[in-house]
Amino acid sequence: MTDLVQSDVATSDGGVDRFERVDKFQRRRGELADATLATLGELGYARTSLREIAQKTEFSHGVLHYYFKDKIELITFGVRRYKEHCVTRYDEAVATATDAPQLAAGFADALVDTLVVDTAMHRLWYDLRTQSAFEEALRPTVIDLDHQLQDMIWRVVVAYAKLRAATVAVDEFAAYTMFDGLFENCLIRYVSGDGSVVETLRGQAVWLLDAVCRD
Repeated sequence: MTDLVQSDVATSDGGVDRFERVDKFQRRRGELADATLATLGELGYARTSLREIAQKTEFSHGVLHYYFKDKIELITFGVRRYKEHCVTRYDEAVATATDAPQLAAGFADALVDTLVVDTAMHRLWYDLRTQSAFEEALRPTVIDLDHQLQDMIWRVVVAYAKLRAATVAVDEFAAYTMFDGLFENCLIRYVSGDGSVVETLRGQAVWLLDAVCRD
C-alpha cells in the first residue's frame, strides 16, 4: 500500500495528482494479475482463494486483497488481460499468407504452439467458462471474451475461404464452436499426458478449415 502513497505526484499546490495515482494503481493490478496467472492455471478456479494464491506466490494476502476485493476480481482481471492479448494471435498468419495451404499451416502451427506453451492459461480459461454457469459475476467477462475469440477465428476462416476462392458454409458461431471444441478436447488429452494429440490438433485444424468452406 505504501508504494502508492510514495509514488503520488505532488501538484503545484502541494496536492496529489489523482490521475497518476490511479494509473499506478492499475499498473500494479496488472503486474499482480500477470504474476499470479500461472499459479491460478495450476490450481483452477474452484480450489483457489486469495489466501491460497498468496501462499503459492511471493505476494502477501494483504497485498492481493488491497488490489482485488476477491478471487473473482483477480481471476477475471488476469484472464481478460491474457485473452485480449491472445485475440490477435493468428492475425500474422492471416496477413502474411499468400495461399490457402500456407494460411492453414500457419494457423495450425499457432494453435499447437499455444496449446503447448500456454497450457495453464487455457486450463484456467475453460475452468472459468464452466464456472460461469454457476457464478453470475463471471458471465460478463466470459461472454465478452468468447465474442472476441469468435471474431478471431472468423477472421482466419474468412481469409482462408478467400484464398481458396470458396465461400464459408457456416456462420461465426458455428465456426468458433467447432474450432473451440477441437482445441478444448485436445487440451484435455494433452494435460492427461497424451503428447500425440499435438499432431491431431495440427491435422484436424487444417481439415476443419477446409470442411467449413464450400466451393
